Amino acid sequence: MNRILTLSTFLMVLLAACQSKPAEITGEKIAADGGAYTSVNADEFNVMLKNKDFVFINVHIPFAGNITGTDLSIAYDQITEPVNIAQLPVDKNARIVLYCRSGRMSAIAAEALVSQGYTNIWDLAGGMVAWEQAGYELEQQ
Repeated sequence: MNRILTLSTFLMVLLAACQSKPAEITGEKIAADGGAYTSVNADEFNVMLKNKDFVFINVHIPFAGNITGTDLSIAYDQITEPVNIAQLPVDKNARIVLYCRSGRMSAIAAEALVSQGYTNIWDLAGGMVAWEQAGYELEQQ
């Protein structure tokens, strides 16, 4: 009887663990003039893509490919130009995720958007290089 109770308890705990929600992606906060942005690695970003609730922007120049799900391509050094700001969500609290080839251009673009008052900027650390190294694919050009 004791073994049955122990086994039942174990199975209930196991089932409860399987039904729990996945951990929220928190990433790493990076300070920038005017606030901060969040940097996430490829595996964290892959989880985010499964429940995409953001505008996804490739800021690399020259063009070197896209990650599936990319919404816009805007050059990192022109992201705050009025014509490009007009393509972004009006709500400066809306989530925007940036990436480039290696991570440097997207970090610059993230800092620029934070300085413009955007509060929910995310950056794919290591860019497309890290994405591919983690085993994920780029869209074919």
